[in-house]
Amino acid sequence: MIKYIVKADVKEQLAKDYLKRHENISSTLWKKIKRQDEFFVNGQKVRATQAIVKPNDIIEYNLPATSKVEAIQIPLNIVFEDDYFLIVDKIAGMLTHPLTFENTHTLANGVMYHFAKTNQNVGCHPLYRLDRNTSGLVVFAKMPQLQHQLANNHQKFQRYYYALVHGKLSQKQGQINAPIGRKKDSIILHEVNDEGKHAITNYHVIKEFENYSLIKLWLETGRTHQIRVHMSYLGHPLLGDDLYGGKLDLIARHALHAYKLKFTHPFTHEKICISSPMPDDMAKLIID
Repeated sequence: MIKYIVKADVKEQLAKDYLKRHENISSTLWKKIKRQDEFFVNGQKVRATQAIVKPNDIIEYNLPATSKVEAIQIPLNIVFEDDYFLIVDKIAGMLTHPLTFENTHTLANGVMYHFAKTNQNVGCHPLYRLDRNTSGLVVFAKMPQLQHQLANNHQKFQRYYYALVHGKLSQKQGQINAPIGRKKDSIILHEVNDEGKHAITNYHVIKEFENYSLIKLWLETGRTHQIRVHMSYLGHPLLGDDLYGGKLDLIARHALHAYKLKFTHPFTHEKICISSPMPDDMAKLIID
């Protein structure tokens, strides 16, 4: 059950309007909420579409925890879990979520097995997805409403990455603000183009080597292949990223690792910071 306490500085209004204006509930999520007929104000069941709320009222609603992902026993490195979230440290080479042509050996399959084994009647709802060959931290919400509310919210969930890129950057720190869209005539490749979606990547050079650099990045948006596309756009593609101009001579996959996650828990209000060590295939390239 998701619970909100109506803020003290708002006027009396429809619950629908309050949730959309002040709790960032999407129209898609609202449609699901009202269809379930599980909506409460101050403990009393009411019709969601007609409910009126005032300051300090308690709004509660529920959605069924459904998932079509098959539960399959796969080793997981779980680094955080509570009643609302599960955070897993993903290895490179594994999909985050099933696709039509590959739907068994994915991180989500292992997550569903973990939920079944621990008798949790919850769903598998990733807040974002890492590319197959990107390693690091992935957050799963246990309730669909949390996924709708928080997915790709880079203000609430701050994600930090390590990358190894070709060459030495002339500016040692900066921001890449360049729209990203799908490349014409390709179902995989993306590129910077004027018709793309707004995309912002921040970076800072940590260490330089003879032919490549270790950089830290953090995102303000979440576009497909964003870091890979933006670094290629700068002329410094990731090591191992042959899709966007990188070479495979030093590492067999694109050198990108989601190493840190910071957020304030939306229910406990605890400040949480979780880190993941750099995997061996990247770590060996930064040893002097």
